[in-house]
Amino acid sequence: MRKEKQKLLVLSLLGLVSVNLMAQQKAKRDTIKNIDEVVVTALGIKRQDKSLGYSTETIKSDEILKTQNNNWAQSLEGKVAGLKIQTAGAGSLGSSVIKLRGDISMNMDQNNALIVVDGIPLNNSTTGTGFSAYGAGSKADLPIDYGNGINSINPDDIESISILKGSSAAALYGSRGAGGAIMITTKSGKGKKGKIQVSLNSYSSYDSVLKWPDYQYEYGQGTMQKDTNGNYFYSYGASADGVNTGGTSSAFGPKFNGQYFFQYDPTVEGQSLTRQLWRPYKDNIKGFWQTGTTFSNSVSVESSNDNTSFRTSLTYLKNEWMMPNTGFDRFNAALSLDHKVNERLKVGVKFNYSKMKSDNLPATGYSNQSISYFMIFQNPNVDLVWYEPIWKKDKYQTEQIHPFSSYIDNPYMIAYEMLNGVDKNFITGNVNVNYKIAKNFEVMFRSGMELTNEERTQRRPWNSANYLQGMYREQHVKLMDLNNDLLFSYKKTFNDFDFSASVGGNIRYSEYTMYDYLADGLLKPGIYTLPNGISNITKFAKPGDKQVNSTYGLMTLGYQNKMFLDVTARNDWSSTLPKSNRSYFYPSASVSFILSDIFKLTSNKFNYWKLRGSWSKVGNDTNPYKLIKYYNNSDFSGSVEAPSLYPNPNLRPEMLTNIEAGMDFSFLKNRVTYNFTVYQNNSKDQIVDIPTLLETGYSKRTINAGEVRNRGIEMTLNTFPVKNKNFSWSINANWSMNRNKILSLPEEFHGEPYTMGSVGGVVYYNAVVGGSLGDMYGYGLEYSPDGQVVFGTDGLTAKPTQMKKIGNAYPKWRAGLQNEFRYKNFTVSFSFDGQYKGMAYSQSHHKMTEQGKLTHTLVGRDNPNGLIIGEGVVQNPDGSYSPNTKGVAVPTYYADYYRRANVETNSFDTSFIKLRDARISYSFPKSVAEQLKLTDLTLALFGRNLWMWTKFPLFDPEAATLNDNQITAGVEMGQLPTARTVGIQLNVKF
Repeated sequence: MRKEKQKLLVLSLLGLVSVNLMAQQKAKRDTIKNIDEVVVTALGIKRQDKSLGYSTETIKSDEILKTQNNNWAQSLEGKVAGLKIQTAGAGSLGSSVIKLRGDISMNMDQNNALIVVDGIPLNNSTTGTGFSAYGAGSKADLPIDYGNGINSINPDDIESISILKGSSAAALYGSRGAGGAIMITTKSGKGKKGKIQVSLNSYSSYDSVLKWPDYQYEYGQGTMQKDTNGNYFYSYGASADGVNTGGTSSAFGPKFNGQYFFQYDPTVEGQSLTRQLWRPYKDNIKGFWQTGTTFSNSVSVESSNDNTSFRTSLTYLKNEWMMPNTGFDRFNAALSLDHKVNERLKVGVKFNYSKMKSDNLPATGYSNQSISYFMIFQNPNVDLVWYEPIWKKDKYQTEQIHPFSSYIDNPYMIAYEMLNGVDKNFITGNVNVNYKIAKNFEVMFRSGMELTNEERTQRRPWNSANYLQGMYREQHVKLMDLNNDLLFSYKKTFNDFDFSASVGGNIRYSEYTMYDYLADGLLKPGIYTLPNGISNITKFAKPGDKQVNSTYGLMTLGYQNKMFLDVTARNDWSSTLPKSNRSYFYPSASVSFILSDIFKLTSNKFNYWKLRGSWSKVGNDTNPYKLIKYYNNSDFSGSVEAPSLYPNPNLRPEMLTNIEAGMDFSFLKNRVTYNFTVYQNNSKDQIVDIPTLLETGYSKRTINAGEVRNRGIEMTLNTFPVKNKNFSWSINANWSMNRNKILSLPEEFHGEPYTMGSVGGVVYYNAVVGGSLGDMYGYGLEYSPDGQVVFGTDGLTAKPTQMKKIGNAYPKWRAGLQNEFRYKNFTVSFSFDGQYKGMAYSQSHHKMTEQGKLTHTLVGRDNPNGLIIGEGVVQNPDGSYSPNTKGVAVPTYYADYYRRANVETNSFDTSFIKLRDARISYSFPKSVAEQLKLTDLTLALFGRNLWMWTKFPLFDPEAATLNDNQITAGVEMGQLPTARTVGIQLNVKF
């Protein structure tokens, strides 16, 4: 047998690691994966995967672009073990936070992964409207999803994404990397070998609602009232048939059975002159929604030679969302330039610009001004067409059409008059210089920035439920985040040892301002300017400045390319901590053993066996201005108000300790690879706000206390069951489980729970020793010793005096499965993912059940006398129990059993399986492409969220609430529908 030629591959990894590999020049056809692939790690340092002592995963750009998303991050869902994309179901932008390995902090907004673009960390913060998701009946506005930094990144510019899952992997990022890091590398044009390549990516997609609640259309508006003859009836306003029954939002009225009643008549804007057919309008909610559309066109030009590589791109995306008159336009421009000045000096520039503009983004939440609120209150016998004129005759801009309740705003007024505009400019970029001082010694300087300039407007017309004289608001948000890194690196090979070391420093400065102007009431209707305000409120800029200075170091030692040791150290000095505690040090260490090489176990069947382990300690600071007393801006011009938070001048940094171990295997000439990881995180000295006595003049104070432990398991499997010249089939699967436990709480609570947050005043996220982060507390049912529901003598459920644990917002485990089939020029791929257990409370379910809008409320309506007897027992005076026999009116029963405060009966299992995405593509043969003077021509059909199985009764089991600027899992509070998407994509290269 001819001995195949071999050559030496030398991987020079940013001057930090030099690895000699003997690789076959001619790869065998059935060898699938190169296990020596390169991974982008912390600080943008490229490392060989086999040398890493912690778990990482890499997603290539093809995976992101398979099924185009308005927010590219959602394409990661189900594809990475331990990763969760949390969205709020709040509209077209789909703002999201990325979590890796669950929550680690009792501070609910400190659990997100760090986003890093080309080595520069993003702030990725969001400024909210200042309002909670629950605001019904109050003069309040609503949260609006204005997007965050992730939204602004153009997926066409992304080359790859490396996921650094634990704090060991992201230790060099310090406190910002405590929750892991998402390392985004943008395209640079390298590897084009002097040729100029032009690429076009164009797609069109169409959205429809994935899942609707199970609305009932058998009974209409009313509360089971009867006429003088003892028959159920309906009357819009008092009539010859009886009293007015048209003023209720409930649908416990007469059954649709061909009757004729006096109803609302839009031609007279009041009671019909004659009786009209009593009938349902089954499209009176779904018909409001339209087919959403997204059109995107991207063009890029790139090239490279031995000294220079460049790439530039332009992308324009136009979205019209499913809710009428909502959507956005986004323009992206990117530039990448790398140049080798001489043998010692290299320079590089990265620049990304995004402009997002919208005349109207939908508000979300449970309040009069949201379309969710209208959908909840819409009755089966009300035609949607009646609302379309918006304004009553001769009362344009002064009196809306909402004939059934003054609290329910006209849906078309919400869509076309209650506008939430935004004009956002977002810039990221960096300049890096790499200078080779000596043969094995070099220095790198990198300066990067993130700039955000955002102008928002909110318009509320006259006669809206919350603003009888209208409202106009302007918000001006500015954010600047600067990062400067200096890194010295040395490498050397000593016989069998490869040694590299790096030391450097970072200065990060963040500056934030927000100006808020409000015209409360409009002098003239329909004119939205600040001078037209009856009273103007100005909130001057509240600063949010912060600086962190850091030094860090990394040492790597490799032996015979079989054993590796990494040691890192970092020290931070944070401006948000007191002088005595602002300096904090944290180290990490990791090891990797290639057991298959050490014990010479490699064969055709068994290729690779790696054992890895890591340990790290990471510090975490806090938000600015918690050390001394600062006054807040008041709504009254020229005045201030005292803060509610009592400052703590002695705060210490949180400390997170992480331990991780795992093994990687490869079998059958790398056709099968398997990765297994276990980890534990302990977070101590958490920085939390606790209540304090009101007589102190404050409502809360900040302290260090509490410890949380996180444990988890992650597994991934990649395999090629079939691979030959014409056909291949690949399978990628992942499974992850995370458990956290609260080990201690502040002594001040004396064993009582610590409330980390709440939504709507009904669901409380309480921390209890022995419990878990994500535990949901609220009122529920009472049960007899044998597990039966206890009712009172009035036939209604017994009312508990203490809240109890209802469930946990997070699932017991998550899993994902991807398949890809290639046959000649055709490629078919699809991806499933899902989760087991988890719990979510639904405000919409409560209200629609209370009002008889869902099919499960049909039970009992035909009972004699319209009474229903709750299934359960009544406690007798002697303490024993007997069956409940007391009947109550059907509307009363549902209103009580599913009352808003009963978190238990309105919370549901969020287990689900989704066909997350699917794609079929055809790459035209080279003979066809060459005739068209193209190098590549691919046409594809794709889909997202095409199918779902779940028992969750509302729109989507992945429920979360946008509360001001925070996305809170486990609560549905006026959620907007989730989109099912289909589209067509064209890729051209020449």
